[in-house]
Amino acid sequence: MGRDRYVDFLRAWAIGLVVLGHWLITGLERHSDGSVGAPELLATVPWTQWLTLGFQVMPLFFLAGGYAAGGSWVRARDAGGTVGAWVGQRALRLLLPTAAYSGLVLLAVGVCGAVGVDRDTLALVGWAMAMQFWFLPVYLVITALTPVLYGLHLRWGLRVPLGMGLVGGGVGMLGVVGDSSVAGVVGTVNYLLVWGVAYQLGFCWRDGLLSRGRVVPVGMAVGGVVVFAGLVGPGPFPVSLILVTGQELSNTDPPSAAMLAWAVAQVGVALLLAPGVRRLLAGVRVWAAVRAVGGGSMALYLWHMLPVLVVAAAFYLTGLAPQPGYGSLGWWVLRVPWLVVLGLVLAGVVWALRPLERALASLSVRLRPGSGVRWAWPMWAGLGLSVWALAYFAGHGFAYGGTFPVWPSVGLGAGTVLVALNRGAGGRGEGAPTSQRALEEAA
Repeated sequence: MGRDRYVDFLRAWAIGLVVLGHWLITGLERHSDGSVGAPELLATVPWTQWLTLGFQVMPLFFLAGGYAAGGSWVRARDAGGTVGAWVGQRALRLLLPTAAYSGLVLLAVGVCGAVGVDRDTLALVGWAMAMQFWFLPVYLVITALTPVLYGLHLRWGLRVPLGMGLVGGGVGMLGVVGDSSVAGVVGTVNYLLVWGVAYQLGFCWRDGLLSRGRVVPVGMAVGGVVVFAGLVGPGPFPVSLILVTGQELSNTDPPSAAMLAWAVAQVGVALLLAPGVRRLLAGVRVWAAVRAVGGGSMALYLWHMLPVLVVAAAFYLTGLAPQPGYGSLGWWVLRVPWLVVLGLVLAGVVWALRPLERALASLSVRLRPGSGVRWAWPMWAGLGLSVWALAYFAGHGFAYGGTFPVWPSVGLGAGTVLVALNRGAGGRGEGAPTSQRALEEAA
């Protein structure tokens, strides 16, 4: 009863918009030789880059993640749990479904490679099935740092995200004023700093530092928008909050100062909307819908590009899909049935995956590390291997160059096993959750 429904809503809303955004910008074309291509909408129709201002909602996911993780860590710590046990529990909830998804996709890649599927096609499909993976290694690393980050929060409060933001903004400007190669290497730290700001603000929100009146949220919303406008108007950064091929600067790879400003603005708006949305969530039907999306959010996030492949095979390879000019009015009108069909296919995929999800949730409960885990070096090694493998898949896809990624596959499998073996003695860590609760928390 003490659960904040608005936090669940933010996670469900973020996942829903990620899925919808990926579907919206994914356009297919059937070539004269019968092959299917996927032109990049944001590069082909430049005005669509403005749409990313509404669809780039990952700051909300990190905000909600920080809010939930802060409470989870406090409960585990007060119950005598250790860092190794808590990190192992949280990591396992993400790694089990991710490893299952990756294993099935990699099996398909291996079979397709063996029967002689065109390597370029296989590489494109492998990239499409891994395009959402960038989020996972970042979130796993920040999760592993949660006990340290929360300790800093208890000592310095809002000064922590402020300091992280100042450093992240400075690092983000290196790509503009510094050597591009140096900036690219140093800029990777912004994956932790920029998204870490939203995560740290989740701690502050949970502990009431952001909800004392409307002054702070209004300042964040207005200040973030003003700074963002300055950085993308007269400033050097593009408006797109998603990577666009051919642009010299990017707001996401790594996260830029403009992305940081937009994240702060988005958090401010979310805080301002919280009272009204909470009143809506008091309704049984609205809350039931949020719980339905939240309970299946991991499956939605991992599997949402599979319907694109199904529709491509059924309608584009066969030539059944009409093909108005790419980005034309007719093309946009056809986005409506495109989204409807993809939604129906995804609903079927999620329904078919329910037995697998329940099995994974049950397995997660059985493998939960005990609160007595202290020297969890295998778990940390496994976490490192998993982060490396997921980062590789995020950057290269499941079939880079049309070949099977042997070592990343081994790394993810071995890493997941090492994290799962982090059992230890003692209690069950943070409470004794049912499989349903484990599934919801993983979401």
